[in-house]
Amino acid sequence: MSPEWLLDADGSPIADALVLSHPEQYERLRVACPEAAPTAVLAGDPCWDRLLAARTYRERYRRALDVSRGSRLIVLTSTWNPESLFGDGGGDDVLPSLLPRLTSEFPADEYRLAAVLHPNVWHGHGPGQIRAWLDRARRAGLTLIDPLEGWRQALIAADAVIGDHGSVTYYAAALGTPVLLGAAPLDGLAQEAPVYEFVRSAPRLDPAHPLRPQVESLLAGHQPAAGPAKFTSSLPGESATRLRRLFYDALDLPEPHGPALLEPLPLPAYVPSNPTVPLQVLTRLPGAGEITVARYAGPHQAPYEEGETHLAVHEDTRETDRLALADVVLRHGDADDRRFGSPAEWTAEVLGRHPHCALAAYVTGPGACVVRTRAGALLRLTAAVGAADADPAVYASALHAWVASGKSLEELAGRGMVVRTGRVTRTVTVTPA
Repeated sequence: MSPEWLLDADGSPIADALVLSHPEQYERLRVACPEAAPTAVLAGDPCWDRLLAARTYRERYRRALDVSRGSRLIVLTSTWNPESLFGDGGGDDVLPSLLPRLTSEFPADEYRLAAVLHPNVWHGHGPGQIRAWLDRARRAGLTLIDPLEGWRQALIAADAVIGDHGSVTYYAAALGTPVLLGAAPLDGLAQEAPVYEFVRSAPRLDPAHPLRPQVESLLAGHQPAAGPAKFTSSLPGESATRLRRLFYDALDLPEPHGPALLEPLPLPAYVPSNPTVPLQVLTRLPGAGEITVARYAGPHQAPYEEGETHLAVHEDTRETDRLALADVVLRHGDADDRRFGSPAEWTAEVLGRHPHCALAAYVTGPGACVVRTRAGALLRLTAAVGAADADPAVYASALHAWVASGKSLEELAGRGMVVRTGRVTRTVTVTPA
């Protein structure tokens, strides 16, 4: 709200109307640039109104982002200056250094990661450079959100946000979503602005300590701050009416009959989260027919936990040298895709090509996969009705852990497996394919 942004060379307001969402903005404008104060119009915030109207569709947005039952979605968001979470893209910036740790510390089947970068970040560096910088994280399951059309839906779907002083982080706090600030510069913020108090007082992410305990502590003890929701808009639900009136008055045209309406937020396209990087898989067999599975996408060593470890590698991995070391080789595809042969043919081919591999798994659809063991058993693993929301490759790793422990497949006949990922338990039947 400084004069250099609001006045021309002659000291006159550049804009005919300056739209504000809250009276506190007018008070700051009146003090900072009194010449522009007469152009101020209080008209609410259409972005905020669309967010409020779409909150009822949260579960749909979560399904579109492949957030399975019991999983949590962490959204990372960055504005566009060098002090932001993303910084200038260099090696010392917060977000690029955080991503390898996030994919290494958070189990891939219990946490989804998505990133919302300001449009100017994309414009300044170019889409190709952004995707190159984040390539490994994307192959580990990170979803890059469209900065113009998809970020609101991601915020509504989020369980937690790691952000900075940008507006997307502030909208998240206004929605009541738990927020950790990975970058929190105060120098460029007006001390009387609500965002200054928010950045000053919001919880900080400490990169010097393990990340997962910080996020889980945030989720467990979160109490939404009143300020962001209060100061985002003083006229929730009224922006369309007030803005249409303003625009038609400016054009000296009669306003149309009927209500002014905002476009609803669209349902995003489905984004599967199947990682193609090698996965470190930790398993335990705590009881009869029960297997716990935690898959980590690296690149750092997975957190230490009791149990056994094996390597699961997608056939489409770029780290092709790891295929020769894989205990489980995976593929996601259509069972009728003739390029790979039938699941029975593909699994036999994989075991023949990779002597170290103990189990090959062809994921044929939601909740089901066909696996072949090194002993030659060809089996279909199928999640029970209502439990088909996980990556079936988890079930393949569970079966490998069962067989590797010396247990027989006959023990699973009839009762199947009970597969646990984090807080969720799923029943999986094991039948001949």
